[in-house]
Amino acid sequence: MPRPEIRINMQESPDGAGTRHGPFLYWRGHDAGRLHLNAILAITGSVAPYLRTSLTETWPEQIAQIAGHRVLRYTFDVPAEADTWYELDDERFEIAGDVSGDLRLVFVSCNGQEHGDLDRTVEDRNLMWHRLCDRHRERPFHLLLQGGDQLYADEIKEAHPLSAHWPTDIPERLEAEQICEVTQALREAFLHRYMEQMSQPGQAWISARVPSLSIWDDHDICDGWGSHKAWKLESDLGQAIFAAARECYLLFQYGIGPDEKPLGHDAAEGHSLTWSTNLPGLKILAPDLRSERRPSRVMGPDGWKAFETAMSGEAPERVIVLSSVPALGPRLSILERLMEMTPWMEKYEDDLRDQWQSYAHREEWQRFLKALMEVHDRPGTRVSVLSGEIHLATRGTMDTASGPMHQLVASGISHPAPPLAWAVFLGWFARLGEAPLEGHPIRLRPLPGQRRIYAAERNYLILERNADIWTAAWDLEDSGLTEPLAI
Repeated sequence: MPRPEIRINMQESPDGAGTRHGPFLYWRGHDAGRLHLNAILAITGSVAPYLRTSLTETWPEQIAQIAGHRVLRYTFDVPAEADTWYELDDERFEIAGDVSGDLRLVFVSCNGQEHGDLDRTVEDRNLMWHRLCDRHRERPFHLLLQGGDQLYADEIKEAHPLSAHWPTDIPERLEAEQICEVTQALREAFLHRYMEQMSQPGQAWISARVPSLSIWDDHDICDGWGSHKAWKLESDLGQAIFAAARECYLLFQYGIGPDEKPLGHDAAEGHSLTWSTNLPGLKILAPDLRSERRPSRVMGPDGWKAFETAMSGEAPERVIVLSSVPALGPRLSILERLMEMTPWMEKYEDDLRDQWQSYAHREEWQRFLKALMEVHDRPGTRVSVLSGEIHLATRGTMDTASGPMHQLVASGISHPAPPLAWAVFLGWFARLGEAPLEGHPIRLRPLPGQRRIYAAERNYLILERNADIWTAAWDLEDSGLTEPLAI
């Protein structure tokens, strides 16, 4: 029987032809033997297919229209079974749907570079994505976790003359017409960048088959967002940049419209995009470290309420926290103070102010660590923190009454690795140690099989639960897959 079609808008060509990006698959939850999912298509034509599963047929809803693209969302369920699937345009996409027993997660971050990201050869840029796809074919992943800088928006500001010189040249104020104009230009630039990037070989293939959950970091908005002077962030231009970035983040990293709330929205209030979700024996939560960030704070009142509410609920055997910047790290405040005395290093100061370890965030960092440790020390519960941001791979531990709490850093999947000398310098610096909470020292450690604390190779992280035993392994570009680390 021929498949019916839904015609979205007849203003396009009569045959409905046009471009299509997607599907991109997003996690919405799990209960009663079903996975709840969203899938996104961005099309320029007037005809869109329907989506079919073993349970139902689903028509799309249009949730945005930007630059001639209609962003369509399919909201659907599939059975929570090992070999479940959905079909779109006669193509079947297999999903690993049984999340009740053994579990396999993959964590990525820093998917791009500041300038010329898409000027690289396709093969080089997406090498680690292709390797991740090969791992999935060998043994499927149940979830794709993305920990920040999924998009490098640094060049997007050039879409309009008013934003081209952000953050050095900022108009004192904008007229209402200018705000609309610059916001629309930025929305279109964000959309095109998401479409170009998410359709890259490897990433597009895995994004159609493994449901994802993401949290943003500064480059998803613009470099250093939140660590610039507050008046710049709160200016008309700053808020136009943020509004365009936020809308497209929710569309293409979360699969929802700008007026909708992330998962666990009862805990996410006001401006915060903090989210949480539960699987059997597992809670995953991601505090939003960017929406309310200012030079003197990481999270505002809404963000703290959302995070602490999510942490205060019933804790399963494992709690995974996505902190876009590492929560356990070296004493960077010393380096930050030194840079303040050298004017030629000022351009790096916002990078250090971005970190939990900045002297400006000391009390807030302690509050964050106390919240993690309180849950980690509950009987039968362990907390693990996943982070990206630093373009290196490493791990750390913090001593607690019930055993070490692990910080796992994987960064970046496509961002070029920094020079080895930088990794060596940071490794030396990490040996100074850090203990923001008295009696609970933080130690940075090499990955399994590595000599240095920081591995200067592109990478991603694999987390596995086998018979209730959790392990972590890093896939490094040159060194390959590390031995599993019990966490």
